[in-house]
Amino acid sequence: MKRILFVCHGNICRSPMAEFVMKDLVMKAGREADFYIESAATSTEEIGNPVYPPARRKLAEHGIGCAGKTARQMTRADYDRFDLIVGMDSWNLRNMHRICGGDAEGKIHLLMDFTRRPGDVADPWYTDDFDATWRDVLEGCTAILQQEG
Repeated sequence: MKRILFVCHGNICRSPMAEFVMKDLVMKAGREADFYIESAATSTEEIGNPVYPPARRKLAEHGIGCAGKTARQMTRADYDRFDLIVGMDSWNLRNMHRICGGDAEGKIHLLMDFTRRPGDVADPWYTDDFDATWRDVLEGCTAILQQEG
């Protein structure tokens, strides 16, 4: 079983979108038994808060629910619990390395690095462009699923 953790700053927009998009893709592929998927934050700012309403609405537009998800902070123990730890942007990546004390096993990656468009996932917290974030997240998660074929 491949254990994947998606990570962003607050765990209320991009990483939960990636978590639930990936779960949806895995379910549609009939591969639920092959994956365990979660998301977390690098910060403590949103701990316990639900998915940000515009992110929830964007998921719902595509028939994807995220009920019950609340933000949690990534911990050092997550490095051992997960096979793949996927950040949304380079700032997240730096914080993930700090939290984990490095990346000795090569588990930490950026989501868009799995695509033909490496770089950061658009951050809707600042842009309010949840469509761009949706496209990035869908493309990245689809690429991970194909890679794990």
